Amino acid sequence: MARSASGLISQLDNSHLTKNHYKVISAAVLGDMLEFFDFTIISFVIAFIMVPWGLTYSHSAAILLASGFGAIIGAAAFGYIADKIGRRPIFIFTILFSAVMTGLMYFVPEGNWLFLVALRFLTGLALGGLYCVDLPLVQEFVPSQYRGRVSGIVTAFIPIGTMIASSSAAFLTPSIGWRGLFLVGLVPALLCLLIRIWVPESPRWLIGNKRFDEAEAAVDWVTGQHHDFRQATGKKDQWVDDLPPVVKQSWSELFKYPRSIITTWGTNIAQQCGYYCFTMWGPALLALVIGRTPQEAAKLYIFVTLGGFIGRWFWAFMSDLLGRRTSGMALGAGAAVMLVFAIFNIGNFIGGISVFWLCMIGIYFFADGGFALVGPYGSEVWPSQLRAAGMGSAYGMGGIGKLIGPMIVAFFAGSSNLVSPKATADAIGSVYLFLAVCFVIQGVLFYFARETKGKTMEQIDLELEAERAKMQPQTA
Repeated sequence: MARSASGLISQLDNSHLTKNHYKVISAAVLGDMLEFFDFTIISFVIAFIMVPWGLTYSHSAAILLASGFGAIIGAAAFGYIADKIGRRPIFIFTILFSAVMTGLMYFVPEGNWLFLVALRFLTGLALGGLYCVDLPLVQEFVPSQYRGRVSGIVTAFIPIGTMIASSSAAFLTPSIGWRGLFLVGLVPALLCLLIRIWVPESPRWLIGNKRFDEAEAAVDWVTGQHHDFRQATGKKDQWVDDLPPVVKQSWSELFKYPRSIITTWGTNIAQQCGYYCFTMWGPALLALVIGRTPQEAAKLYIFVTLGGFIGRWFWAFMSDLLGRRTSGMALGAGAAVMLVFAIFNIGNFIGGISVFWLCMIGIYFFADGGFALVGPYGSEVWPSQLRAAGMGSAYGMGGIGKLIGPMIVAFFAGSSNLVSPKATADAIGSVYLFLAVCFVIQGVLFYFARETKGKTMEQIDLELEAERAKMQPQTA
């Protein structure tokens, strides 16, 4: 009996979400959530060691920025490797590597901030690699009709990792010390065992690499027709490869897809620059504007972050209902409008409630919610053989926005601190206007973006190949 490669793809896309789909999704959710715990725990540790170690502004900046630089490089490098050797091994390796690097920080010699810089850089490498691998892995499992919302939901849980980090710093430090927080960072290593049990290799990657028997086992498992992807199905099928040939491409081939380059790189830069600059100043500005103590402002800021969490869920579903382009334009326009509205309502109150605070909740609904669309879209619009590399390049470019954003904010605020310029009420107008422009640019870029709603990965591949063919020089 002969089976076709296209038949396996149809089996994947015509399936409903099964319990095994939820296993793959859960593994990705846990991976991102726990990795962002490792990524952010250093922010709280610095508060404990700054005075005893005599850290200067430059020392603290180097420690904080090291992981960001590492993530930029790791996203591009591990994404490219994942396209070559598979999603699953890179998924497992990046989680394990990051956890071990975080655990090693327990042994940092007293006062040796360079040791922390090196290990934070390595942790960032792993985090960048994980983020640009787990989303393609999930997208290549789920049916096309669910791809947008499922991808967005994976990103929706990332803030929980930051919440766990802050809770650990608040409640565990008295008993385990700041070094003990790094040992808690070893917990994600246990996830590797779960992945080995729960998650097979991407069936679409296996099909593209002519490993049809393994792909069949993975497809049968995820669609509920076979109980264990690690066992052979026992079938003796002849395989018909009736899909368009997959052309092996190098990383440089990314530039033969200019529309994908412009939209994914541009939206990631705008998203991360706008979001991180707003977040950097958020709590301090809230305290300044409403005239409350930092502790009181921090409590009110919980509702701001809750707005972002709701936004991620909302836009995850909207991306499938409205489409990626419409959702992206609405996200950019919504964030920009709320930022401008906030400028004109700095001192206004309704029934004792700060309108500026309500605007911040609205801004976060769009600005933080945008991650449910920008990240997953950055994976969808690349051909299968370059999907992880393409997403890695987009995420890496977004990291550049995260690094240059504070410098631009520092310029508007007249601050010499280029990493975390002090928030001032006088600079709200110019800074928020700059952030609004970032989100307007994001919305405009989505206007020119390729729509992927309801399309299979293979349909997107065909469109991209047609685009690439147009870029080839014409020969007589």
